[in-house]
Amino acid sequence: MKSGGPKKFFLAILLVATAAGLGWVIFSQMQQRAGSSKRDKALRPVPVEVAQIQRGPIALERIFSGELEARAEFVVAPKVSGRVERVLVNIADTVKRGQVVAELDNDEYVQAVAQARADLEVAGANLSKAKSDLEIANREFKRTESLLKRGIASDSEFASDSEFDAARQDQLAKQAQLKVAAAQVTKAESSLETANIRLRYTQVTAGWTGGDEDRVVAERYVDEGQTVAANAPLLLIVELHPIVGVVFVTERDYAHLKPGQLVSLTTDAYPDEQYPGRIDRIAPVFRQSTRQARIEMTIDNPQHRLKPGMFIRATVVLARVPEATIVPEQALTIRDDRSGVFTVGEDGRSVAWREVKVGIREGDRVQVEGEGLSGRVVTLGQQLVNDGSPISIPAEQTKTAAGREKVDSQ
Repeated sequence: MKSGGPKKFFLAILLVATAAGLGWVIFSQMQQRAGSSKRDKALRPVPVEVAQIQRGPIALERIFSGELEARAEFVVAPKVSGRVERVLVNIADTVKRGQVVAELDNDEYVQAVAQARADLEVAGANLSKAKSDLEIANREFKRTESLLKRGIASDSEFASDSEFDAARQDQLAKQAQLKVAAAQVTKAESSLETANIRLRYTQVTAGWTGGDEDRVVAERYVDEGQTVAANAPLLLIVELHPIVGVVFVTERDYAHLKPGQLVSLTTDAYPDEQYPGRIDRIAPVFRQSTRQARIEMTIDNPQHRLKPGMFIRATVVLARVPEATIVPEQALTIRDDRSGVFTVGEDGRSVAWREVKVGIREGDRVQVEGEGLSGRVVTLGQQLVNDGSPISIPAEQTKTAAGREKVDSQ
């Protein structure tokens, strides 16, 4: 029994050592396989989509919402009160400057003219009588004066002086009466003219000043038969060519705008059409309630298709770069809080990281500045690659890109 003990112990140690050696061999092989799998995975090309880097003009645009307003409005109102007999125009009618657009009942004003004319005739008769009386008084005064000079005016000096004074006073009185009669004629003439003016006011005209000779009736406030007071609105007449577009902008965009800047407008009424215009006026103050400033644009509207109150979208070019490096917006990638793109190598099998400075954005196109920006950039799959990573590009996209390069070279 004693002699078999050491042999069993040695055999046990040998078995443990053998098991440990086998385990180490298996572990080493597993580690090698895992490392090989990682290397294979790292070297496997990443499928991506790419786009060509472009060079050309790009513009910074802003779209502002607003509405259209008439460039000028004129409210037609009578200067006298009365009953509306006729309204000669209606909504959408074209009106010329000075055209009669409404008529009021004028019976009362015709009678006033007749009364004023009669008063003028009476005043004229009084003036004629005053002239005749003055002529008589002048002759009497001259006769008395002549007698007084020859000493035969009276038996006594006192009587001659009295007669002379009476003749003088009568002459002066007749002169005063003539002046009064002349003033009454002037007053009567003025009253007649006033009556005629008020009579003419019953013919209501559209007498605006400035602007175009033709305008359009926008609103009608009264109907025939209604009684209106003086200065009560009858019609609203507006000028539609050119028309004014109004938008409000914030401080961020305010500094980029200036008078004379070109704009392009669209409306919901004509969504497929664009109307050119220009910035005319920029408000020098901001509204405290909205922190926005009013911008007025002038738009040609010869056919009167654009109407006041229409909703508009005004596109304004705030900045323009004639020659820029442009990539699709989806090509931009953020790595370590830095913007950049992955450019495709000349062999089309690997990518390189290029840090860029982002400039103007125009739709899905972005201006970028940086070094090594040529060829193509990754637009899909860039989150799976790093600088120098291998890539694979779909065959169809490769053919398309080759065709584009061929066309560009031709």
